[in-house]
Amino acid sequence: MNDGAVPRPSVVVGIDGSRDALTAALWAIDEAVLRDIPLRLVYAIHPRPGATPEDAARDLAVADTAVRMALIAIESTDKPVKVEIEIMQGRPVDMLLEASRAAEMTCIGAIGIGTATGVRLGSTALALANNSHGPVAIIRGFDPVIRNKAVVVEIDASAESDVVLQRGIEEAQLRHAPLVAISTWRTEADSRNGAGAVAEQNRVLTTALTRRLARSGHSRPQRDVTPMAVHGSLPAYLAEHARTIQLVIVSRRRPHGIAELVGPPCSLALHGTDCSVLICEPMRPL
Repeated sequence: MNDGAVPRPSVVVGIDGSRDALTAALWAIDEAVLRDIPLRLVYAIHPRPGATPEDAARDLAVADTAVRMALIAIESTDKPVKVEIEIMQGRPVDMLLEASRAAEMTCIGAIGIGTATGVRLGSTALALANNSHGPVAIIRGFDPVIRNKAVVVEIDASAESDVVLQRGIEEAQLRHAPLVAISTWRTEADSRNGAGAVAEQNRVLTTALTRRLARSGHSRPQRDVTPMAVHGSLPAYLAEHARTIQLVIVSRRRPHGIAELVGPPCSLALHGTDCSVLICEPMRPL
């Protein structure tokens, strides 16, 4: 299924036979339809040392079954999306990184097991988040009926936040969801001054965030967007509010790194929720 042709722009989904990968494929349909590009299902068969021809045939059959099941689920939605299928030989992380070169977005499930290696997909998610050639969506759940869960964008003082904000607006509009623009701060000295000092700092930062939204031309009606400053970390905020959030969008170059959102502590806190994570690519130089 890989004829060596240069891939066209697409939304890539990593398929591994897991339920989470299937969820990622369903989530990604609207992204492909919005851009009028194909949804590309990629299955990577991890090479096994000493594998016999019979082993290779079984691996190929497993891969074919996995992508066909995903295709059936996608077609059952009756959405106007073109689907491409590619079965590749190589480490999943390497193959997905290569596929991301032509991808408008790469989507994977938050949890999965490599069929050949038994390696949890979390390591693949972190590698993709840090090294992909475009945005990476790590999908934890998908309910096409629920529309009231928020899209959250993390905003800081960097210019990268403009990319994050624009992506957040697009995703909120696509999913008919409210948008929350959040800035977090962690200065311990301020918290020791009491709740009043924390409240005042939150007020100052919320005001600054509101002004930044207005200056950037990205402000929307108050019922659609909420600027918010929070004392503490983003993972802590997500752990408390995850069940009201469908997607959180951050910059790959966020000051506290991607690992705290993709790694085990945050993943455990978000387990059982629909709170997915979208990592935006860095700004391209002009």
